[in-house]
Amino acid sequence: MSYKSFTFQQLKDRFGLDISLSPILSNTKLIPVEPSPWLWRAIEISSNTAVTTAKERAERIISPVLLECREKNNRKFSIFSGWSFEVDVARGLHGECDFLLSDVPFDFEIKVPFFAVRETKGSEIESCLPQCAAQMVAAQLFNERQQNSKPAVFGCVTTGVVWRFLKLEENHLIIDDDVYYLDNVPLILGALQKIVNYNR
Repeated sequence: MSYKSFTFQQLKDRFGLDISLSPILSNTKLIPVEPSPWLWRAIEISSNTAVTTAKERAERIISPVLLECREKNNRKFSIFSGWSFEVDVARGLHGECDFLLSDVPFDFEIKVPFFAVRETKGSEIESCLPQCAAQMVAAQLFNERQQNSKPAVFGCVTTGVVWRFLKLEENHLIIDDDVYYLDNVPLILGALQKIVNYNR
């Protein structure tokens, strides 16, 4: 078993997660963040290309959005793409992560991960939520072992166009009942900024 094999029932049985659906970002006022001209241009260019594979979505949409958030925060966190994250093989917490954000400005290894992003196809958002949650559990355990615990670990499942967020606080996994869309980039950046602020 690896991250991509998990179901919600397995997360409950193996890690004792309590799973609920509730607002996690918009329960207080979410402030939109205006994208830079660079991001607007990157999205415009990608919208005029055939974006069909997960790799294309990651390179042309998801990565620019995450890089924009990093720039707006003075590069105070690192972005790891496609890295193997081996935390507890015996319990299935291993495999490749699409994106992990680490609360270290610049590094060549993952430290203090606080946000996991799982990219997927449009019809697979719901089925990939437990896979993202498994990566969040791994990040939480990793931080505890390194004595760098965070108040919460966040996650997101995205097609690049559709963004669905999650929050793990202790053993409480909350799936945001709000869904965000690329036609409102400032709101997506606002959601990402709120996650970054939460861990400061």
